Amino acid sequence: MFKSAPFLAFAVVLIIASSACYISGMPITPEPNIVNTAVAQTLAAFQFQTAQPVLPGTETGTATNTFTPLPPTVSPTITFSPTPIFTSTPSVPQISVSVPTNCRVGPGKIYDRVGGLMVGEVAEVVGRNLEGNYWYIRNPDAPGSYCWLWGEYAILAGNLQALPIFTPPPTPTPVPTFEVSYFGLEFCVDWWIDVKLENTGGVNFRSISMSILDTVTNTTLSLNENNFKNLDGCNTSNSMETLASGEKAIVSSPAFSYDPTGHKIRATVTLCSEEGINGFCVTKVIEFKP
Repeated sequence: MFKSAPFLAFAVVLIIASSACYISGMPITPEPNIVNTAVAQTLAAFQFQTAQPVLPGTETGTATNTFTPLPPTVSPTITFSPTPIFTSTPSVPQISVSVPTNCRVGPGKIYDRVGGLMVGEVAEVVGRNLEGNYWYIRNPDAPGSYCWLWGEYAILAGNLQALPIFTPPPTPTPVPTFEVSYFGLEFCVDWWIDVKLENTGGVNFRSISMSILDTVTNTTLSLNENNFKNLDGCNTSNSMETLASGEKAIVSSPAFSYDPTGHKIRATVTLCSEEGINGFCVTKVIEFKP
């Protein structure tokens, strides 16, 4: 609509201008300035209407085009998740120890020792006792066999929840036994021998018989007591009424009236489970030179 109207107006101006050249049938030469002015005004109107169109709804003013730039598009930064490192857990329960530990035929010291687990060794666990303080394992010292390991120093790994509870074997009949060794020679007016005792069996001892023979002078000294007495110097002593399983004690012999240093001494020591040298009795003999 806006493009055809200027051309129509321009044509009308030309016709009028041409008509002005004839008055009463006489040709009149048009004034060039008048014609040029009309043409120039028509073209100016045409250019104005072409450059400034009126938009619908804005007849009272001139529409202004507003350019709103779009925000820049930021490429997303790719974040790589670290690959998780999985630590494998053995499915088969395993055991190791922080201190060398004995392995026995049953869960307790009263059972015989049949092996042991050293620091750095690993064994398979196949069961446990009801209390959960002993573990039934493959014996590392005897392939194909099993034993009970104390859990005090145990380090466990793997699935322990599914381990069966094993019934320990019957408690063995306690065996009375002990170890004896020379401990020293003491002096306070007279001289006496100290021996060291350790109850390594399953029976408590309540009486002792000791015989000390000096093989050089053929002198024999003896005692029978219902306690285990240690003469510690001239004025002090201490004693134990019972030497229980696993316990240790220092026991002093009767006194010599001379210094037996350098003499060959034979000591015969008997420990019994009842007072008066009765019950289960065990005898050990040692020889030494003080």
